[in-house]
Order: sequence, then structure tokens, then C-alpha cells
Amino acid sequence: MSNAIEIRNLNKRYKNFSLENINLSVPSGYICGFIGQNGAGKTTTMKLILNMALKDSGEIYVLGQSNDNYMLKEDLGVLFDQPYFQEDWTPSDIDKAMSLFYRNWDGEAFRGYLSKFSLNPRQKFKTLSRGMKMKLGLAVTLSHDAKLLLLDEPTSGLDPVMRDEILDILREYMAAEDKTIFFSTHITSDLERIADYIVYIFNGKIIYSGLKDDLIGKYCVIRGGENDLPLLNRRNLIGCREYYGGFEAMIEMDNIGGLPSGVITENVTLDDIMIFMGREGARK
Repeated sequence: MSNAIEIRNLNKRYKNFSLENINLSVPSGYICGFIGQNGAGKTTTMKLILNMALKDSGEIYVLGQSNDNYMLKEDLGVLFDQPYFQEDWTPSDIDKAMSLFYRNWDGEAFRGYLSKFSLNPRQKFKTLSRGMKMKLGLAVTLSHDAKLLLLDEPTSGLDPVMRDEILDILREYMAAEDKTIFFSTHITSDLERIADYIVYIFNGKIIYSGLKDDLIGKYCVIRGGENDLPLLNRRNLIGCREYYGGFEAMIEMDNIGGLPSGVITENVTLDDIMIFMGREGARK
């Protein structure tokens, strides 16, 4: 299986934050969710992949080539949490401009997305709502036959109906062969619906990189009364929170044997994993 993104021993240091020895692979043909708390390093990593920031050390390969190769931009579709276009441009102006930048620009497909998203080709960019701007940015991203989409918080701030529409569009994009999506978001419910693969970054370090189902299947949440907690091995508890009358924690499935009878177990979500890992990290 080829990798759409491959990062080896990547390091980037800022005054108050650093990415440390980042190693990850994103296999081709997958929707990969990139999760982590705000400030964990998601946007920094994506900017390094795109050569929008300079790495201190390490190697980055995109679609089998060094990310230093500027010709890669032809095969990348990029959308950050806020699309940037000239304020007085209309979608028709953007159509003309993009045709000069991309050899594979498909004006007909772009205009089809405008119709699908109910966007007025003559409406100025500065007058569009946030949701309309995101739809316009996605239309641009999808209209030059990109092999890899790099999306940074594309559904943030959108209402549930609009998020659902965008997720449907991404599913349609994946119907074609050899397409890959690297999707950074803190709305993990979106990833639970469409992602196959998860990369989890915490305080500048990769905690997990692999199949989503394997990550969710690795843990469970346990809850019990205050008398149950002394009977447990605290070293196995992740992000334990005590409250009046009881406790809650996350635990690896390999360690659930022999739980006290009063303790209940629940399936874990991606949100749960981030919350309990965040609690654990805050204590260290």
C-alpha cells in the first residue's frame, strides 16, 4: 500500500511550542482524521507538509515525492478554516483566476458545485456568510482533480445541516480511485462518521496513528462508586476523575479483567479519548 503522506523524524521548534520527532504515514485511499486539542500542533504540521513553514529537521513526502517539489501543488486541494480570496471577487472571478493556476482546472465542475451549493456566481466574496465561504472554498478545492485533500477545520462553526452536506461531498470525492483526505478537526463526531484512519497528536507528539476502529477498540470508559476505586490498580486508569460518590476513568481493554462488580463499562468515543488523555497529560 502506498502512502499519500509520509513524515519521518520531523522537528519544528518555536519559542513556546515544538513538534518533536513526528513520524506518521497516511495510506492512499483513506479518509484520515487528524485530531488533538487546540494548540497540539495540527495546523503547524499541515503548514509544514505544505511548505508554508520551514522544518528544523526531518523528511516529508507527499504522493511519493519530497514536499519541496512545487509541482505537487497541482495534485493538492487545500482548505483552511477560513478561505482567502480577494474581497471584491465573485465566484466567476475566482473561476477565471484559478484556470490560470491549475492545468487541470475544470470550470464546468466548479460551476456545478456553485449550483449545488446555491452560490451566486456574481456575489462578492466579502458579502458571503461563513458557511457560504466554506462551500466556495470547497468548490475550488474539488475542481482541479486533486489527488490529496488537506483540510484544516473545514466544518468548524458550521451548523449541523451544512456540515452534513460537506461530509456528503467528501464521500463523493472518495468514490474516485486513488483519492485521499487528510482532515484536521476538533469535531470528532464528523470523523466517527466518515474517517477510516486516525492520527492523534498531543502536545506536539504523535500519540496514535492507525485505523480508527483499532483506536476506539483499544479503550473503554469505566464508572463506579467511591468504594470501588480503592479496589482498582490506579496505574491502569487514564484521566481518572473523582466526584462526590464515585469516579470515572478510561482504561485499556486489556486491563478490564477483574473489575469490581459495581463498576460499569461503556464504549469509548474519539471525544472520550481526547478528554481522558487530556486529563492524564495535565497531571504530568
